[in-house]
Amino acid sequence: MQQRKLAFIGAGNMSRSIISGLIHSGYDKAHILASNPFTEQLEALEKDFGIQTSLSNDDACAFADAIVLSVKPQIMEEMCKELRENNNLEGKLFISIAAGLTVDRLKEMLGGDYPIVRVMPNTPALLGKGMSGLYAEDNISNEDRQYVEDVMNGVGETVWAESEDDINAVIAAAGSSPAYFFLFLQAMQEEAMNMGFDKDAARLMVQQSMLGAAEMVCNNPDLELSELRAQVTSKGGTTAAAVNTLIDEGLSDTVAKAMRAAVSRAEEMAKEL
Repeated sequence: MQQRKLAFIGAGNMSRSIISGLIHSGYDKAHILASNPFTEQLEALEKDFGIQTSLSNDDACAFADAIVLSVKPQIMEEMCKELRENNNLEGKLFISIAAGLTVDRLKEMLGGDYPIVRVMPNTPALLGKGMSGLYAEDNISNEDRQYVEDVMNGVGETVWAESEDDINAVIAAAGSSPAYFFLFLQAMQEEAMNMGFDKDAARLMVQQSMLGAAEMVCNNPDLELSELRAQVTSKGGTTAAAVNTLIDEGLSDTVAKAMRAAVSRAEEMAKEL
């Protein structure tokens, strides 16, 4: 992995997870700096990972070859305004993990045609099990692309979006999808409790089943998901009765509508920001 000087502006959970992944992947801690207005988060990062920290975004900018923009989308414009007014941004690579902000909008905020890679991670990145979508314009170098890919591979898997619009599909399929699974598990836990199990036993059953199912998917990459389902669905059996009910009740259509709703909201957010 390229050992560029990397600064994180914003030291929240996602920054922490990426920093953790980098350190565990052998990235030089002396090449990482995080800035944030809250000393508690910075002290924790310095203590846990030995990286450099600062209360000043200008310090982060002066330090870095590459900058991760990890602040809330609603405050990105003001942060970028201060950054461009106080610093020379030439030669910097920007990595944005802010939902809804397009490359063109980020360039406008930064005040120049700087190289920008958009990244859409999801919360399992906190455990090193993330799924991140990446997008860069055609003029971004292969070296920059590989660098960002390597950074995000430290917290899971990555996929490149062919167009910026596809980032919204990544949000629907990966960024938001952990919540879909949590909702499904919640419904299963509640029904297991209705059947007489206590809360802890109900949760254990559904979470372990989810974990096992996920491992089966990962360990059988050559098998279609439909084939994996068929292998555990005996004709006329209990699983078939449950699966057929889900199909008859329109599970596929409901999932499709939910994913389209996520895309629509992402498109709305881009216009709002």
